Amino acid sequence: MIIEELRNDLLASCGEQRLADVRIGLGYTGVMLENGDVGVAYTFRENASAGCSVFMGKRPLVGRTTTEILEYLGSSEGVESTVGLAVANALANRPGSGRHEGDILSVLSIGFMDRVGMVGYFGPLVAPLEKRVRELVIFEKNAARSHRVLPAEAAYEELPRCDVAIITSTALILGDMDRLLEAAAECREIALVGASTPLLPQTFAPLGVTLLSGIIVTDGAGILQIVSEGGGMGFFGPRISKVNIRP
Repeated sequence: MIIEELRNDLLASCGEQRLADVRIGLGYTGVMLENGDVGVAYTFRENASAGCSVFMGKRPLVGRTTTEILEYLGSSEGVESTVGLAVANALANRPGSGRHEGDILSVLSIGFMDRVGMVGYFGPLVAPLEKRVRELVIFEKNAARSHRVLPAEAAYEELPRCDVAIITSTALILGDMDRLLEAAAECREIALVGASTPLLPQTFAPLGVTLLSGIIVTDGAGILQIVSEGGGMGFFGPRISKVNIRP
């Protein structure tokens, strides 16, 4: 499974650290490591436990090791898996060579004859893509996001008929990524997108992924405050760098 590959690659390439701060916000979860690095992931709380507590794992989180918390990746409890992915991103998403700053559309390989499948509704990308491709098909779990989206389950049938796949990295939280990449295997371009994206080429290149589009946090304290106050990408602004990597 991809989650196991991701965990193993992180353990092999990143030194163990302890967590210095954890913020489980309504929109995003942020984790700061003892060296000051920060990672975020979308807070998947749709299947959170009933009641006033949404994180049911072992407490406290602060002071525990990254090795311990990475075990939450792939948990059936969405918030636990979210925390695990935020830790993964704190470890993996750092400045380095081969990272190209900017919006995904500046590097995405698309043409006027392409049929593009978008898994997860990325509002700011919809209109620009529709002007540049033959057809854009959007798959989304939350039908309220737009009147034109198809059910998320339709992606498994439609992606094999697409030329380009743009896949939300929250699929790593939900455990859907393996099936989605299998469905998109014949696509010319497969991009994993969003602030939840681990920038770890060695994990995703063997799986056919051609582009990783995520973020690097440049103002950790600022991001943690925004996360704590229920903010998301629209508020991250200059506190992050949008980064693209071709494995």
